[in-house]
Amino acid sequence: MGPDRIEFTASAGPTLGVEWEFALVDKTTRDLSNTASELFETVDASVGGPGLHQRLHKELLRNTVEVVTGVCHTVQEAMADLTETLRLVRPFADDLGVDLYSAGTHPFAQWSTQLLTPGHRYEELIERTQWWGRQMLIWGVHVHVGIGHRDQVIPVVSSLLNHFPHLQALSASSPMWSGTDTGYASNRAMMFQQLPTAGLPFQFQTWEEYESFVDDHMRTGVIEYLNDIRWDVRPSPALGTVEVRICDGVSNLPELAALTALTHCLVVDLTDRLSAGETLPTMPPWHVQENKWRSARYGLDAEIILDAAAHERLVTDDLADLLTRLEPVAKRLGCVDELRSVDAITRTGASYQRQREVARRTGGDLVAVVDSVVRELEL
Repeated sequence: MGPDRIEFTASAGPTLGVEWEFALVDKTTRDLSNTASELFETVDASVGGPGLHQRLHKELLRNTVEVVTGVCHTVQEAMADLTETLRLVRPFADDLGVDLYSAGTHPFAQWSTQLLTPGHRYEELIERTQWWGRQMLIWGVHVHVGIGHRDQVIPVVSSLLNHFPHLQALSASSPMWSGTDTGYASNRAMMFQQLPTAGLPFQFQTWEEYESFVDDHMRTGVIEYLNDIRWDVRPSPALGTVEVRICDGVSNLPELAALTALTHCLVVDLTDRLSAGETLPTMPPWHVQENKWRSARYGLDAEIILDAAAHERLVTDDLADLLTRLEPVAKRLGCVDELRSVDAITRTGASYQRQREVARRTGGDLVAVVDSVVRELEL
């Protein structure tokens, strides 16, 4: 008897969904605040609470809320959806004395003071992963792109890994951890992969191989639910999407729009090429793994491996050519301006660089670093 089939609910088009994780930080101390439960209670009791709650999700820790879009068709639609939710949520946060903060990590918070969100799945995760699970003071952005046919999903997931370092370097926002500059642009990337089902996906050839992998993990008790596979890029069969989970937390809407546009264009470009009969390019897993480390360590200064032949190039130089190549796709998807604004991140500096500059300018004041990230969320 073979593994159970995993049904893929194909999308009618290249739809878009965005999940944006926020930490709650105290307005005075700027430390993390375990007030998500109170925030949800306040939202539930408000007029329109149930509708708003659909756009606001709980996460592992009580210092975190996740703002999610509905099914969107353009980047502008997704950004408008998120903006509306944030405008509704912000007054409730203000009443609780907290601000919304989105970066890959918090610069000085201690894991030992954080509280777990009640629920079987979260309790099971911590019971299994122990110290590493409790360390997960990390926040990210997940972008879903609709896929029209199940057989396109695995090739797209594997080929997207060639662009892993571009997305990670642009979004890197977690240089500091527990009061220390780690030397990494994205310490979040290094932390999250310590969980047993997180990190880079395996490069399968077929959907059936993926089904066998899931079946093995279910049978051996590694996972209880499909979503317990927490890969950086993964199939999302129930939603009919490929979910790209590479990016660190993003502090502001313009950068989020840029990263969402780049992700949307990358996935649609790959599905177009598959539909045209092309075999998508992939790299050996050891190159992919090295690129992840280099972009986590050096961010926009990373020299990345481009192909199976081990050619190398500065990530920002390769990014410039990539943006030009994707422009026709962006025109079709209606996100030309957003895609072009990716270049602004490379010119003005990514979040990890801005945070370090604040720390340098203030003599290492990490409260000022949190202030600077909070201020960037202008709606």
